[in-house]
Amino acid sequence: MTAPAQTAKRGVFVAPFGELSDPRVLAALATRAEDRGWDGFFLWDHMAYEPPVRALADPWVALAAIACATERVIIGPLVTPPPRRRIHKLARETASLDVLSGGRTVFGAGIGGDKGGELSRFGEELDARARGRMLDEGLDQLVAYWSGEFEPRPLQRPRIPVWLAARWPNRKPVRRAARWDGLFPIDLPGPDELAILVEEIGRADDDAFDVIVTNRPGVDPAPWVAAGATWCLTGWGPDPRRAEVEAAIDAGP
Repeated sequence: MTAPAQTAKRGVFVAPFGELSDPRVLAALATRAEDRGWDGFFLWDHMAYEPPVRALADPWVALAAIACATERVIIGPLVTPPPRRRIHKLARETASLDVLSGGRTVFGAGIGGDKGGELSRFGEELDARARGRMLDEGLDQLVAYWSGEFEPRPLQRPRIPVWLAARWPNRKPVRRAARWDGLFPIDLPGPDELAILVEEIGRADDDAFDVIVTNRPGVDPAPWVAAGATWCLTGWGPDPRRAEVEAAIDAGP
C-alpha cells in the first residue's frame, strides 16, 4: 500500500512595510487569503529597517485588525524579539490577540538583530548572548502570565503555541526551539539543510511540533515538505507590493 503524500499548511508572510504599512490593507489581504483557502497570515515585527524602508506598521495593531476581519486563518508575528519588549506588556498583547481571534494566535519569537539600527537606535541590548538569555527568561515569564497570573488568559490550552527562529547554521536556537512548539529556520540554503535540522530536533513524529519555512512565490513546496516542513509560507522580503501579494494569494495555496 502506498504511503499517503506528506502535506503542509500554507501561509502568507508579509512585511508590513511600504504599500502594506496600512493595517486596513493588511486586513483586506488576510481576508482575501482566507477566502482563497490559505491556512495562515503572518507579519514581520520590526521597529526600524534598512533603507529604503521608511514606513512600517505596528504588527500588533495590524494583527488585531486582521483578527477582526478573519475567522479561520492562523495569525501571528514572525518574529517578535522579547529582549526588546516589556514582557508584561507583551503578555497582555498576546493574550488579548488570542481572545480577539478566537484562539488563532501563534507567537513567533527570536533574539532579534540590529538591522537598520533597530536595537542600537533605541538603546536596546546589542550582545547576542545576553539577548539569548533575555529571550529564555522572557518566554518563561510569558508562560507564567498566560497560565493565570494575568486575566483574561489566552483561549488556547495549555497556552499559545511558541515558534522559535533560528538563523542557519547556528544550532543553539535550534535546541531552544526543540523545547517549544515550532522551529522557524532563517537563511536556509535548501531543503537538505532543513532535513538536517529536523533530524537534530528529533520531533518529526510529534504532531504538536511545527517546522516553518518561507519562500518566494512560485517555489515548489514539495521538497521542503519532504524534508519535514509542516508550514510552507509565501513571502516577498522587505519590499512587498500589494499587486504582487494579491496575485499570489489569488493563485491559491
